[in-house]
Amino acid sequence: MNNLTAYNTERSAFWDKIYSTDGNSNLFSSAYHFRVKEVVSFIIPESSSVLELGCGDGSLIGSLNASKKTGVDFSQAAISKAKEFYPDTEFILADVHSLTNNENTDYIILSDLINDVYDVQILFQNLVKNCHENTKLIINFYSKLWSFPLKFAEKIKLKKKNLEQNWLTVHDVINLLKLSGFEFINHKREVLFPVRIPLLYSFFNKFLSRFFPFNHLCLTNFVTAGLIPSEIKSNSVSIIVPARNEAGNIRDILDGVEKLGSETELIFVEGNSSDNTYDVIKSEIKNYTKLPVSLYKQKGKGKGDAVREGFKHANGDILMILDADLTVPPDRLKFFYEAIVTGKGEFINGVRLVYPMDKKAMRFFNLLGNKFFSWAFTWLIGQPVKDTLCGTKVLYKKDYNLISENREYFGNFDPYGDFDLIFGAAKINLKIIDLPVRYRERTYGETNISRWSGGWLLLKMVFFAARKLKFK
Repeated sequence: MNNLTAYNTERSAFWDKIYSTDGNSNLFSSAYHFRVKEVVSFIIPESSSVLELGCGDGSLIGSLNASKKTGVDFSQAAISKAKEFYPDTEFILADVHSLTNNENTDYIILSDLINDVYDVQILFQNLVKNCHENTKLIINFYSKLWSFPLKFAEKIKLKKKNLEQNWLTVHDVINLLKLSGFEFINHKREVLFPVRIPLLYSFFNKFLSRFFPFNHLCLTNFVTAGLIPSEIKSNSVSIIVPARNEAGNIRDILDGVEKLGSETELIFVEGNSSDNTYDVIKSEIKNYTKLPVSLYKQKGKGKGDAVREGFKHANGDILMILDADLTVPPDRLKFFYEAIVTGKGEFINGVRLVYPMDKKAMRFFNLLGNKFFSWAFTWLIGQPVKDTLCGTKVLYKKDYNLISENREYFGNFDPYGDFDLIFGAAKINLKIIDLPVRYRERTYGETNISRWSGGWLLLKMVFFAARKLKFK
């Protein structure tokens, strides 16, 4: 009997005994697992397929709203109990170190598993075979700071007794993921107060735990990861250009865009201009042969509505937004394309705050506002976002469709469209990458954004996002 087999034999016998005993829930574990369910349920969209490794009695995977649910555990007693209580979920008796799942899944959950397995790297490397290119891992594991309190909780029977655990830091887990073919997306800390006392439970776990130094005292770490891309594919591209009062820029846009990927289409959405923008676009594209191009008249109001109208008509695998004011040159789009098809990111966000700008490209208070919102949104979504309002953003259409499916959660609150996409990307755990661009001064027309009323609206969005994303 090798070391892994001996280890699993001891552990499975231990968990068989635990799950064969009725009434093994307690005050501590009940509150802890309730919070884990809240966090995981928030992350996973209903249309996703989900696999949980080390599912135990199935209480986590069984509670999720997902299109397909599969749980795996090596304890016969746990699997028997799970099948009894959650008949709509498939359960498999198997060792997670060597599992072969023929159906690739959208999300793989490892809840309190890596603390208990024999070899975390073997587990991660084996998982690669069960992933498609967009599969996300959701891993939560105990903070090492809690090693003594948990032992004490076991002694006074506030939680189930465990065998010796692996105590890994976040750095250890990120390193093991990288060695195994995965890349880190984000990290957050959860469960500051593992007891369900009304008001105190929400105050500590959904509010106070978001701030230093209290966040470092949390019981569990949540890490999200995805596969490191292994191949580069040629994708079709749709470039959406929302245009309002931009008649003087249309010819330069048409001359500046380049073919990207296997096919590229250009979609103009004209937004009820007071100048002759619509007529200019219509005239210019009559004899334009460089790329397929189409024109739509916006029915609603705001840039966000125009972008969504363009996305609705897009045929490309990749969706790009190009502002018609040409403050970001069209020839920069090739760098956005390269970043997304090589897997550097799943949501490529333009950043105007790295290189020196043209003198009149951005007014002083706009610059201050952008820096503040950059800090605020980085804190809110747990990934660096240096510039929230650069119009140039790129993502896959399949990911946009998922954002659109989940839009009801945030509502149609954003006239600009930037935050609708950023919040949506963060909600479904897309890897967000900033791409610096040189921001140029306008050569035609004036900005369509009011500095003060726009700033007030954005500040309201920060509080809105905090309530919907951070303090959940």
